[in-house]
Amino acid sequence: MSELFDLSGRVALVTGGGRGIGRAIAVELATAGAAVVPAARSTDEIETVAETIDDDGGDALAVPADVTDPDDVTNAIAAAEDAFGPVDVVVNNAGFNPDDALGRPEDVPAESFDRVLGVNLDGAYEVTTAAADSLLESDGGSVINVASVGGLVGLPRQHPYVASKHGLVGLTKSVALDWAPDVRVNAIAPGYVSTELTEDLEANEELRRSILDRTPLGRFADPEEIAGPAVFLASDAASYVTGAVLAADGGWTAR
Repeated sequence: MSELFDLSGRVALVTGGGRGIGRAIAVELATAGAAVVPAARSTDEIETVAETIDDDGGDALAVPADVTDPDDVTNAIAAAEDAFGPVDVVVNNAGFNPDDALGRPEDVPAESFDRVLGVNLDGAYEVTTAAADSLLESDGGSVINVASVGGLVGLPRQHPYVASKHGLVGLTKSVALDWAPDVRVNAIAPGYVSTELTEDLEANEELRRSILDRTPLGRFADPEEIAGPAVFLASDAASYVTGAVLAADGGWTAR
């Protein structure tokens, strides 16, 4: 069974790979044997992740990249290929949900809506298509889109984010159909995860309590609990899984 999860010889690109869920996924993919390229706008963060992987005996290359910049994306793919060979695994994790995109729909500026979709949805599409040649030539390519429970159900006052994640779920399913059987394309839909991005939310006792009351497991996830499903979807253990959305949400969407 352990051989099914062995990613030795695979090359994985992880966007938003400098912190939180992206960092955890990058480290765990490396632990499973993959050469990992964490990519993000923050050079310091991804270099720290690459150093952590190298110190643990893995192979990693930090590549600064903005997923909304086509040239950056093309350069990141090329850097990964030059360092390790064709990209076998793409993890589209880059995403955000800024304060100026929160509120009633009539109060959210159009430019905020566009900016969220530009990163969360358009960025994933840009990276996926830029890696197409590598993925289609690989022996068992895999795309993993980090969506959200907000891609499966509605969330009040988070309309751009919810729209982007619903779009990402739809993109997952449609690309899976076009690229089968050569490349598997799946998504993970995390619930609330303890990261730098949720620190303020967890610090608000009223909001925190409302989330915990809605979550059957009664807690926020650790980032590593999202990394496990990512390793599964990247590996041969998921060789018959494509077009799927794996909810790692503590039971949020079971209600």
